[in-house]
Amino acid sequence: MLHMPKCTFSGESIKPGTGTMYVLKDGKILWFKNSKCMKNFLKLRRKPLKVKWTQAFRREHKKGEHK
Repeated sequence: MLHMPKCTFSGESIKPGTGTMYVLKDGKILWFKNSKCMKNFLKLRRKPLKVKWTQAFRREHKKGEHK
């Protein structure tokens, strides 16, 4: 079975062959599903808990189904 990483920002699974792997200077690996997630996290410095469409926000505020 293939390892499907989760997006660092949105918390969604990333399908094989898609997404972006970003490596920080300290060696930490960040996975992003799309450029929207990457821009929100790296450029705009937004926290996933404060963005309504992320899994972290939904889990924290008990909205709908979450895993």
